Amino acid sequence: MRKIILAGVLATVAFSANAQNAASPVGKWKTLDDKTGKAMTVTEVYQAKNGTLAAKITENLGLPATCADCSGEHKGKPMVGMVTLWNLKPNKDGGWSGDGYKPSEDRKFTAKSVKLIDGGKKLEVKGCVAFICRTATWVRAD
Repeated sequence: MRKIILAGVLATVAFSANAQNAASPVGKWKTLDDKTGKAMTVTEVYQAKNGTLAAKITENLGLPATCADCSGEHKGKPMVGMVTLWNLKPNKDGGWSGDGYKPSEDRKFTAKSVKLIDGGKKLEVKGCVAFICRTATWVRAD
């Protein structure tokens, strides 16, 4: 009897952890170039020490190993480990907004909306520089 109860509890915990994961962008995502659709990186969204969400590159799938064309603090740094989204806070549309950096274009942007779509299988990242905005779609990798 104890084994049946334990199995039920474990199944419930596993199901709730999986359901919670679908409602949160925390986890690993395959980033796709917003122009070509080509896979660029695996990026991990995580909770930062200040309570906001952030994202960093954990695997390079097609970018140069280092950011030779980047400027400032990113110049010559490895792509893996580079923070690409930070200070993400919940916004009115059910997503998050904050700041971002796209190393392939050496461009900082405002992350206007980072929102789960397709039942949590995809992450829509809308970034803006001034009034020009583009949207990239990331695909869950974990």
